[in-house]
Amino acid sequence: MAENKKIKRALVSVFHKDGIDEILRTLHAQGVELLSTGGTQSFIESLGIPCTAVENVTSYPSILGGRVKTLHPKIFGGILGRRDLEGDQAQMAQYEIPEIDLVIVDLYPFEDTVASGASDADIIEKIDIGGISLIRAGAKNFKDVIIVPSKAEYKPLLDLLQQKNGTSDIEDRKWFATQAFGVSSHYDTAIHNWFSK
Repeated sequence: MAENKKIKRALVSVFHKDGIDEILRTLHAQGVELLSTGGTQSFIESLGIPCTAVENVTSYPSILGGRVKTLHPKIFGGILGRRDLEGDQAQMAQYEIPEIDLVIVDLYPFEDTVASGASDADIIEKIDIGGISLIRAGAKNFKDVIIVPSKAEYKPLLDLLQQKNGTSDIEDRKWFATQAFGVSSHYDTAIHNWFSK
C-alpha cells in the first residue's frame, strides 16, 4: 500500500452548496473526475465544471423520492475497495467499479428541521441514509480514501489540495476519518434523542 495517495476521482453529494465552489474548481484544475447526484450535480455543472452523474455509473436513477441515490455496489465498492488487495482489485475490474478517492458529504439538516417545529413526517425525511453510509464507508477505508463529512472540513481539504497538490498521507486521511466518525456519532445521537422524546 502506498502511503501517499493522489486524488483522481471524487464523489460530491452535499445538501448545502455554500462554500464548496473553490474546492470544486481546485479539484477540476487538478484533473480530478467528479461524480455527483441531483442538485449537487446541477450546481457543479453551473460552475462550468464537468461532472459524471452517479446514475451513469450505477445505471439506476434516483428512486423512491430521492431516498435511494448512492446506495449501490458500484459506489460503495469504489469507496470500500482495498487498493492493496489483489482480490478486491480483480472484483472491481470484473464489475467495472471505479475507484473513489475522495468523498465530500454534507448531511441533511436533521437538527435544524427538528428545531424548526416541522412535522414528524418532515423530520423523518431529514434522516440521512446515503450520506451517513458514505461517511462511514469513506472513514472505514481511510487507508485509501479521504472523507469530508461536513462543511467544517472544507478548509482543511482546500489546504491539502492547495499545499499538497491533492496528495494525502495516511495521517491526513486518518484525521479526516476521525472527524467523520465524530460527525456520524453526533448525528445519530441527535436522531436517537428525538426518537427518545
